[in-house]
Amino acid sequence: MAGDKQNEAKVSPTDENKENQSDGGLGLEILQIIKESQQQHGLRHGDYQRYRYLLLVLMEAERAWSYAMQLKQEANTEPRKRFHLLARLRKAAKHSEKLEKLCESHRVDAKTKLEAQAYTAYLTGMVEFELQEWKRAMEAFNKCKTIYEKLASAFTEEMAALYRQRVDEISPNIRYCAYNIGDQNAINDLMQMRLTGGGGGMMAEKLESLITQARTKQAATMSEVEWRGRSVPVKIDKARIFLLGLGDNEAAIAQASNEETKEHLYETLLAECRDTIQAVREELKSEAKQRERGSEGDSGKVSNLQFLHSYLTYIKLCTLVKRNESMAHTLQAKLKEPEADENKRGPRPQDLIRLYDIILQSLAELSTLQGLEDDHTFQKEVSLKTLVYKAYRCFFIAQSYVLVKKWSEALVLYERVLKYAKEVQSKAKNLNNSLKDLPDVQELIAEVNAEKYSLQAAAILGESTFSTQVKDNTPLCDRLETFRLDSTLVGKQPNLVQFPPDFQPIPCKPLFFDLALNHVAFPPLDDKVEQKGKGGLTGYIKGIFGFGS
Repeated sequence: MAGDKQNEAKVSPTDENKENQSDGGLGLEILQIIKESQQQHGLRHGDYQRYRYLLLVLMEAERAWSYAMQLKQEANTEPRKRFHLLARLRKAAKHSEKLEKLCESHRVDAKTKLEAQAYTAYLTGMVEFELQEWKRAMEAFNKCKTIYEKLASAFTEEMAALYRQRVDEISPNIRYCAYNIGDQNAINDLMQMRLTGGGGGMMAEKLESLITQARTKQAATMSEVEWRGRSVPVKIDKARIFLLGLGDNEAAIAQASNEETKEHLYETLLAECRDTIQAVREELKSEAKQRERGSEGDSGKVSNLQFLHSYLTYIKLCTLVKRNESMAHTLQAKLKEPEADENKRGPRPQDLIRLYDIILQSLAELSTLQGLEDDHTFQKEVSLKTLVYKAYRCFFIAQSYVLVKKWSEALVLYERVLKYAKEVQSKAKNLNNSLKDLPDVQELIAEVNAEKYSLQAAAILGESTFSTQVKDNTPLCDRLETFRLDSTLVGKQPNLVQFPPDFQPIPCKPLFFDLALNHVAFPPLDDKVEQKGKGGLTGYIKGIFGFGS
């Protein structure tokens, strides 16, 4: 009983989240604990040293394993640490075996027992994998995979996702072991895993090394490559390996599930291409020295090595064009989306203009490749592609003018876009399949026509009907005849009227002046004035008594 109590304490020292009472037995969420602890204690950033200092008896195995992974990183520059690495992995496996024995108690539930067995099989497989005991490593990994797959089918979706993640992690190891045992079909599975982003961590370097070895074996059978109707011998091993893997890399880019993966694959392909071009350039220097010594008399024709250099440069420039076109396509989609956060800068037409500038620069370099100056079909194809991308560049320049309300300039640029697009359509009739991999100019024409009509209406109204970013504090009552989308009208503080209103002049009570009196002509009264003067006292008396009337 004392031993059972001691074992019980070792299995679950903390009760709050490491032990559950399911089916009347003790439980330990082994894989969940491992994953949560790894994320919380350094492995999110690859800091294995920090992860060594953990809490539980279960973590003794994890502590040894994490130290082994730290040593594996350091062993790249210090090979002697590999011996210490193997010792720590063995110690991790022994701790896991001890945990498995502790879980054999009748007080531990069936789920925890299975997880302990899977964990032991996983660490055992890691040890055998490092020892290059491929058969035993594959048996251990397969056992681990089988247990986790059964657990995934028996529990909640949240736990099942955790189990499937572990299965995905060990699948490349199993295929790698199978390849080393002799299964030649496994190399195809491993390359597919690499394309889809599988095989991370300790398997990444092994996968790259394995694929390089496979291509090196295939490169021994490759003697020449044909391009633009000319067969060119390929004697440089680096060039052979690159050209053999070109198809796989292009297929990986086409199958990429997201833009981030696609960008990573483009960068990988471009890096390999640059290294290969550098290797060919070194050989060209040696060839030039031989020509200076007069060892080769035919100096007018482009040599095979120079033509190979042109072919590799063509691959690099075309890849640059495709990468920037992919980035432009992504930015165009984001440009059409409404901005969720006004404070966060979104894509602008200027960003697309810069991408198309790089594309046009790459096309200009294509037209100057040595050995293709007299290839009129090639030059026409490059010229046609240049027109297409000039049209798109001009379109986004016009869009940038629209944003600053320069209607006249934008309309002129839209007309130029249509000119480029119609020129492309007329020239493409003579070149079969020249527009197959290019953006659709017909779609561009339709978009330009729509933008032109909107632009003309905006120019007439005096402001852009589709520019919603201009802030105007004019209340609604003062701009009833002006159309503008204003989201604030349906918000909590709509700007409908100005309050309090401004003071306005009103008329006061009028003052009347008789201005007409100055212009009235009265009848003359001279005769009456004279009578009063001549009568004197007599007239006065007559007037009193009425004799004069």
